[in-house]
Amino acid sequence: MESYRDLIVWQRSMDLVVEIYRLIRLLPREELYGLSDQMRRAATSIASNISEGYGRNTTGDYIHFLKISRGSKHELETQLLICVRIGYLHENQIALAMNYCDEVGKMLNALITKLSSTP
Repeated sequence: MESYRDLIVWQRSMDLVVEIYRLIRLLPREELYGLSDQMRRAATSIASNISEGYGRNTTGDYIHFLKISRGSKHELETQLLICVRIGYLHENQIALAMNYCDEVGKMLNALITKLSSTP
């Protein structure tokens, strides 16, 4: 691999960012600096930490940043579910984002496990 851009987990996390930005446009204006801002930050954090970790000099640092990405993914899922619970979005509207979250989470877990077992 020549770049973090070659990682499927990074590519899928970028798809997730695009989907979150689409969903944010559906939120009420009063959420411009509240929930929508948190969602943007969490989504971009996933992709950003994958790329930052990739650029670090040690496997330990890389794993650390992947774990931060995983935490941001959980945060984003919670924020999406909050949107549904308070009536801003419907479950069918967040389905694609939740699928991306699941996929990214599985890939992050697999990558963390693989890197953790590498001598």
